[in-house]
Amino acid sequence: MKLLIISLLLFTGKPVTWLGDFKKAQTEAAASHKLIVINFSGSDWCGPCIRLRKEILESEKFNDFAADKLVLVRADFPRQKKNQLSKEQVQLNEALADKYNPDGKFPFTLLVDEHGKVLKEWDGYPNESAEQFIDQIKAFVQ
Repeated sequence: MKLLIISLLLFTGKPVTWLGDFKKAQTEAAASHKLIVINFSGSDWCGPCIRLRKEILESEKFNDFAADKLVLVRADFPRQKKNQLSKEQVQLNEALADKYNPDGKFPFTLLVDEHGKVLKEWDGYPNESAEQFIDQIKAFVQ
């Protein structure tokens, strides 16, 4: 059993956490001198959102990069009743969308600095590999 646990720890990428509170993300980014990726997603109804999450944002390469270089924020807008978010989370997501995604695009992904200044945006599914996606972010990472 111990060997199984050790194996799992060795072969899994670095853990990353997707935050739901942009203000917390800004605080963390300022303290750690990292950039912020904001992903607007419809996790249970938007096919391109699901594909983006599976193929890029949850890839081992992206997670390894993000663990050291990024703070991650997901603003999810699920439609199915079983996936509904808390009222507090809905308010946080809607406030973030009002500021950064007023047209309601899905998926819509932004790279912003700790002050909230937009550095790069991806409108829709970025038709590229996880490596190419990371390379675009690297252009802004110090």
